[in-house]
Amino acid sequence: MTTLLIVDDTLLMRQRIRDIANDNDMKVVGEAENGIQAVELYRDLQPDVVLMDITMPLKSGIDATADIISEFPDAVIIMLSALEQQKIIIQALENGAKDFLVKPFEPQQFVRTVRQFI
Repeated sequence: MTTLLIVDDTLLMRQRIRDIANDNDMKVVGEAENGIQAVELYRDLQPDVVLMDITMPLKSGIDATADIISEFPDAVIIMLSALEQQKIIIQALENGAKDFLVKPFEPQQFVRTVRQFI
């Protein structure tokens, strides 16, 4: 079973991702609401995939991605954002993110994106 770490400062988005994951034979092993928590939880849990929001308090998803990848180069991080700005997408990919989902996304699109890395 694929393990997931959900990182988003919005509780509703974390719940939505958890629901999609549970419906598709994926297990949410942790949730974080900022980039600092994301890095700490990744170290502890080392999930198969991280779903990482970009805009969060304390530490952005882009910075948290860079921190995780510097320690765990094989980490699979998929960025989530309502922003469709090309500059942000490029920066996230340069920091080691494997893919990018624009919110809101369809459940099938989410599942397809996650499963391509498993």
